[in-house]
Amino acid sequence: MSFIRPDQRLPDQLRNIDFQPGFAPHALGSVLTSFGNTKVICAATIEDKVPGWMVQQKVSGGWLTCEYSMLPYATLDRKRRDISRGKQDGRTVEIQRLIGRALRAVIDLSRLQGKTLWIDCDVLQADGGTRTASITGAYVAAKIAIKKLLQKGAIAQDPFRDSIAAVSVGLFKKKAILDLDYQEDSQADVDFNIIMTGTGKFVELQGSGEEATFDREQLEQFLALGKKGIITLTQKQQETLVNTL
Repeated sequence: MSFIRPDQRLPDQLRNIDFQPGFAPHALGSVLTSFGNTKVICAATIEDKVPGWMVQQKVSGGWLTCEYSMLPYATLDRKRRDISRGKQDGRTVEIQRLIGRALRAVIDLSRLQGKTLWIDCDVLQADGGTRTASITGAYVAAKIAIKKLLQKGAIAQDPFRDSIAAVSVGLFKKKAILDLDYQEDSQADVDFNIIMTGTGKFVELQGSGEEATFDREQLEQFLALGKKGIITLTQKQQETLVNTL
């Protein structure tokens, strides 16, 4: 009997991927990113100043940073807003730092002289893979914003050296699968997040066994699945940008 996933996808099949540009009209660049039932609003805005630490340490160039949040109604059980708790939870901090690191890996900050590019990722609906959807959509939103800055003459050169996208892989019922939804993620023996550039270079790998182990052969399967998924995601990013810009 062939392996069947809960939503009938093949092991190496992504969920339905969609980017809806212009979702937040007041942002310089925005996109509603959908990985199946996971939906994240990614928006990019520009600020004509840099963080205080850059000024104090006399660091030249610009900066890119990110904020991530999950709306209270994004999950079946209401999630309290961080502001009502008086602090950000550890998961929120970890994910927004991850998104910022990922985008800074492919951007030349010297071309954002004196400016900060803000990326906001707000999860509208969560069904697994919110961090990978956020990274993938954040790049699209940022590219739209950069194009507008170039058109206005606010910056002289495109600071992006490459594209960036992310996808999850894992071991579910002893089978390596691509782009896990919540049901798969909650039952996976191994969970991996893979972040890669459009030219095929790794930016970050996050992987762990969930009360389980994995061997090198399985690791290579995960990497191969992730690379295949990133190629498709990169193509969809570029299609969206061509049609938008």
